[in-house]
Amino acid sequence: MTDFIGNWQAAATTSLGFFWMALWAFILGYFISSIIQVLVTRRQMRAVMGDDGAKSIALGTFFGFISSSCSFAALATTRALFNKGAAFTASMAFMLASTNLVIELGFVIAVFLSWQFVLGEYLGGFLLIVLAWLFVKLTRPQQLIKEARDNEQGAADESGYDLRHWADVTDPELWQMVANRYVMEWQMVWKDILIGFTVAGLISAFVPSEFFTWLFQGAGASGADLSFWQVLQQTVVGPIAAFFTFIGSMGNIPLAAVLFGEGVAFAGVMAFIFSDLVVLPVLRINAQYYGWKMALYIAAMLFTCLVVASLLMHYGLAAFDSLPDASSVQDIAERDHFKLNYGFYLNVVGLLVTGALIFLHWRHQQHDHGDHDHGGASLGTRLMLGLSALAALWLIIGALLNVL
Repeated sequence: MTDFIGNWQAAATTSLGFFWMALWAFILGYFISSIIQVLVTRRQMRAVMGDDGAKSIALGTFFGFISSSCSFAALATTRALFNKGAAFTASMAFMLASTNLVIELGFVIAVFLSWQFVLGEYLGGFLLIVLAWLFVKLTRPQQLIKEARDNEQGAADESGYDLRHWADVTDPELWQMVANRYVMEWQMVWKDILIGFTVAGLISAFVPSEFFTWLFQGAGASGADLSFWQVLQQTVVGPIAAFFTFIGSMGNIPLAAVLFGEGVAFAGVMAFIFSDLVVLPVLRINAQYYGWKMALYIAAMLFTCLVVASLLMHYGLAAFDSLPDASSVQDIAERDHFKLNYGFYLNVVGLLVTGALIFLHWRHQQHDHGDHDHGGASLGTRLMLGLSALAALWLIIGALLNVL
C-alpha cells in the first residue's frame, strides 16, 4: 500500500510537472494559431481545392497548417471541405497538415523531446501528405469517394477579420475575435491534454521498464544498433499502442517522451506521435461521416503512410548519425519541474495573456444573447468528460498526498 501511495504521488507530480513545463508552449502556439485563423477564413480555404493537382494539395497543406491542431476539429473541417467539393486528396492533405504541421505542436515537442523530433514532425508531416497522395493514386478508390461524398453543406463559415492595413491591429474587434477563437481552441483540446498528461504520469510511475522491452522489441538499445526488423516492429507497435490510448495530438507528446525515455526507437516514437488520426474515436467519427468502408480505407492509408514516413525519417537521421539520445528525455522526467527559470516566467506572462483573452471572451458572451443550444452531448463526449473528471480527481488527490 505504501508503494502504491508513493507511486500515486510520483505520477501526479510528473503529470503536473510535465504540464507546467509545456504550458507556455501551449499558450504561445494557440495564441498564434488563433490570430492566423481569424485572418484566414474557411470560406477562403474551400474555394481553391477542387481537384487533386499539385496546387490543390499545396493549398490544402497550407490551409491545414494555419488551421486547428485538434484532431476532432480537423475531422469536421475536412468533411466540410470534402462535401463542399474539395478533392479527396486535397481534403486528406488538409487533415494531415492540420494535425501535424501546426505551430503549437512543434513548441510542445521541443519542450519534451529534441530538435530531431521537431524536424521529424514537420518534415514527416510533408512526407505523410505525399505518401497519402501516392496511396490514393495507386489504390484508386473512386467508387468509395463517390459513395462517401454527400450533398450536405457542412458547418457554416466562421467570420474572419479583414485586415486592410497595420493600424487595424489596434482594433478591439480584432482582439475580440482572437479571444473567442483562443477560448474555442482550449475548449476543443483540454480533455485530450488533461487525460494525456495524466496517462503519461501514470505510465512513468507505475509501468516498469521491462514492459516496454517486451512490447517494443529491442527497446533500450541504441537506435543505430537495432536491426531493421526491430525498428519495423517498434514502428508498427507505436500506432497500435496509440489506438488504445484515445489521446489526441497534443496530449500524446508527454507520453511519447516517456516511451522515448524508456528506450523506444525514434521511428517507433514518431509513429506513435503521428497516430492521433488512427485512434478508435477518430475511426468511429469517420465511419459516421463517410461510412465504414471509407473509414477503414482512410485508417489503412494513414497507418501505411505513417509507418513508411517514420522509417524514412529514422534512417534518414541515421545516415547522418543524428538519431537523438534518450538520456535528455530521462533528465526531463527526473528534474525539478517547478523551479524558477525561463519557463516559469514565460508561464506567468502566458497566464496573464490568457486571463485577458478569457475576460474579452466572457465580456462578449455577456452581450451575446443568442440561442446556443447544441443538443445533448454524444456518447464519446460524455465518455471523455467522465475520464477527464477521473483524471482531475486523480491529480488533485495525488497533489494533496504530496503536501500532507
